[in-house]
Amino acid sequence: MKRKPERDLPAEEVETVNFQNSEPEVLTDEDDRPEAGEKRTADGIPGGEEEDLQGEQRAEGEECPPGGPGEGGDGAATAGEESLKPTLEEAMVQAEEYLSLAQRVQADFENFRRRNQNVRSEAFDDGARAFAATLLPVVDNLERAVGAGKESSDQALREGVEMVCRQLLEVFEKRGIRPISRLGERFDPNLEDAVLQGDPEEGKPGTVCEVFQKGYQMGDMVLRHAMVKVVPE
Repeated sequence: MKRKPERDLPAEEVETVNFQNSEPEVLTDEDDRPEAGEKRTADGIPGGEEEDLQGEQRAEGEECPPGGPGEGGDGAATAGEESLKPTLEEAMVQAEEYLSLAQRVQADFENFRRRNQNVRSEAFDDGARAFAATLLPVVDNLERAVGAGKESSDQALREGVEMVCRQLLEVFEKRGIRPISRLGERFDPNLEDAVLQGDPEEGKPGTVCEVFQKGYQMGDMVLRHAMVKVVPE
């Protein structure tokens, strides 16, 4: 007997028919059987899932060691601190040495700076004294010219020479240069050179009775000793 061909139904009708004709799917023992090559445990859990669970448990056990959480960490921290103590003490000793070295270097530099300032100041003063000493013969000649000009009839020339000599002596005074002229005072070998011996009638014994050439000093340094005549004692 030949089967009649089924006619094509619209999509909506097909879906309706299929829904109406569908029955609830019932799983049998055959459907729950493991596939070929699949392993399951006694609890029915697939082998791969069982291994994943065991791995997670091992990881949790490593994070929390026996003895409660935190106890193992505190012991490790204490051991680490104990191991770092020698290194810390050595570093502190080295820091103290570096600090002492820096302080010594700073003190040496301060001493060097002071010495350098003193050397520069002394060098400047030495140069000023040497230059002033070269001008002393000029002052002597100007004073001689002033003395000789008193008998001259040229008043303008005499006044001009006197003015130049006076200005030069004012410059010396501003620079701290003063003459050594101790007529009638007791002879001082640190300031004067005795070139002649006078008579007892010329003054008190041991005093300067005549000055042949004035001396000059700048501060406490003698630029030129005075040439004097001294009364014998």
